[in-house]
Amino acid sequence: MTKKDALDRPRLGEPFLLTPGPLTTSAAVKEAMLRDWGSWDGDFRAMTATMRASLLELLGDGADAYDCVPMQGSGTFAVEAMLASFTPKDKKTLILSNGAYGKRAAETMAYLGRPVELLDKGDYLPPRGNEVAALLAADPEISHVVAVHCETSSGILNPVKEISDAVAAAGRTLLIDSMSAFGAVPLEPAELAFDAMVSSANKCIEGVPGFGFILARKSALETSKGNSHSLSLDIHAQWAHMEKSGQWRFTPPTHVVAAFLEALKGHKDEGGVAGRGARYTRNRDVLVAGMRELGFETLLDSEWLSPIIVTFFCPADPAFSFPEFYDRMKTRGFILYPGKLTVVESFRVGCIGQMDEHIMRDVVAAAGDVLTEMGVESAAPPAEALVERARLAA
Repeated sequence: MTKKDALDRPRLGEPFLLTPGPLTTSAAVKEAMLRDWGSWDGDFRAMTATMRASLLELLGDGADAYDCVPMQGSGTFAVEAMLASFTPKDKKTLILSNGAYGKRAAETMAYLGRPVELLDKGDYLPPRGNEVAALLAADPEISHVVAVHCETSSGILNPVKEISDAVAAAGRTLLIDSMSAFGAVPLEPAELAFDAMVSSANKCIEGVPGFGFILARKSALETSKGNSHSLSLDIHAQWAHMEKSGQWRFTPPTHVVAAFLEALKGHKDEGGVAGRGARYTRNRDVLVAGMRELGFETLLDSEWLSPIIVTFFCPADPAFSFPEFYDRMKTRGFILYPGKLTVVESFRVGCIGQMDEHIMRDVVAAAGDVLTEMGVESAAPPAEALVERARLAA
């Protein structure tokens, strides 16, 4: 990509959102929200139908066995809807946790009062297929497994293929939280066996917040009637109503849907999942190389780095303060994401949204300038940070 091919910067001059969503959107996506739509009108029903069909296309081979059910609310609303609609009340669900979102799934199941087995890998280690296979072999009461595709607490891209293989070999059912990965990382039924996955409008498709969506096997949808604890989060009821009337059961986020359709056009023009993933991967590679040159260290070894978000250790230099670093980066047009590590301080930099490698080079340059202004002589992390990383490598 040459400089003249660079993506446009925000027209209103707002900072880039270097987060895993909400994220920086295109002017076309923002402009799509300037018109009002009637939620029961035929035009909006057609928009909903187009959106559902377009999302199914992103699954690739095997998509014919699935249907798309959008659900109002944040991504967590959609995750809870998936868990409530598809996990059984009388069998165990194995939750694979290696960060905040696996823990949130387990917490959700506790609210639902449904039995859970938890594989807790801490914050930074991936759940592996052989571990899943061993747990399933040891406990026939486990019927479902929940995996997080990209755990944004650390930025790790979990090995869903080997997890899927292990679950399928044991004759169990897989549910995937692909909130921060779908649209940029392949998730194809021809390669992975799963009954349902969930994502959100304001992630890799580059829409704005307001709804999530569940892509589920039609057979799973058909048998989920009456399983949900909730009126508003009942996926079967939403699906059945949409199939019958083309309408959402309750007031839909009309402007958000209009923006999402525009985002889907941009996604297709970029080359779909492969094209979007390639840009994000290039963003990550440029960012990581540049930050490492400044002396920063990533939490994860390169093989586990996702193209979604990267965790960096905070420098040990006493002149470094993350709040000050954050504020100075913001004045230069970049909003960072705080870290979630418990042993050492860290921060995260998102690679998704309307950003390209040119922007990432600007991020690195700004970080270098800010370190100089703060009087930070070395961006190297404390020794315990490298010990923490060694745990992951092991």
